Amino acid sequence: MTSETTTTTPVGAIPAQPGPRDVTDAGVGRESEQVSSEVIAGAGPVVRPGERATVRLREAGPEEPPRYAPEWLELRESADAVARAHDLLDPLRIRLANLPGKAGGVVVHDLGCGTGSMGRWLAPRLDGAQHWILHDRDPYLLHFAAVASPRAAADGSRVTVETRRGDVARLTPDALIGASLVTASALLDVLTREEVDVLAEACAGAGCPALLTLSVAGRVDLTPSHPLDAEITEAFNAHQRRGGMLGPDAVTAACEAFADRGATVKVHPSPWRLGPDEKALTEQWLRGWVGAAVEQRPELAERAEAYLAERLAANAAGELRVLLHHSDLLALARPTGGTS
Repeated sequence: MTSETTTTTPVGAIPAQPGPRDVTDAGVGRESEQVSSEVIAGAGPVVRPGERATVRLREAGPEEPPRYAPEWLELRESADAVARAHDLLDPLRIRLANLPGKAGGVVVHDLGCGTGSMGRWLAPRLDGAQHWILHDRDPYLLHFAAVASPRAAADGSRVTVETRRGDVARLTPDALIGASLVTASALLDVLTREEVDVLAEACAGAGCPALLTLSVAGRVDLTPSHPLDAEITEAFNAHQRRGGMLGPDAVTAACEAFADRGATVKVHPSPWRLGPDEKALTEQWLRGWVGAAVEQRPELAERAEAYLAERLAANAAGELRVLLHHSDLLALARPTGGTS
């Protein structure tokens, strides 16, 4: 499929929050279908006849990763915000300030935006007018991202938002024309090497930097330790690599892809540090982490069940600490004369 939908509106013009929702990881696809027809004007997809697609929808297959429930994205948002590498912001600000033709503000493409947490974190940390183009395949998540987008930059300048429905893994060559910056969060590890190459090529062609945060690094440190920690980690990492996805190899592959196209690449650790104050997040992460490991290696099931019960009990008692390693990547592509 090649259809894409888009609409533009100032954030301040978006109506109030939607009503109650009942979404689980298993049911998010069904719920998305139910509410997609109710997306408010200016916060979701609107079909325009003859519109040229810049992001194509990937054909669904048996290995298609599940869509994320808004509840999970909301639960992890504060941990993501703390973890993101603030040290990469200064070189990013310098590059944005020196890009040609940006007197009218910057244009930011947020790939796989989910509920828009990257924009809520980054837009208030950058000066100047900003126009955010939010990409996601799920119109339900685009709805929430647009509704909750920030209204002002660090210096009080206006922030506006536009949504585009499509699969960010299927960027077309003209996807980033006029882009000042590409951002993404927890995206690289669910891409294939070919898709990372396409992303790097698009950024190089547009001459725009890319800030790609919270990619899994394949390492988890739990305190207290347990004899099964390493096996669960290994099985989970193998699960992350299914269907050609890069998983914990994503940052290395992205560094190579961007560097091969002339970009200066900076990488900084961005781990989650979970303790007694993050019990709810730790519980949901544990269930997903162990569940993926068992799906990859069913022979682990019996031991993993006991392991999970023990870990959940320690978490509930406030006795478990988790250091979940991620990496943030800033790729500074060479500016081009066509960037505007």
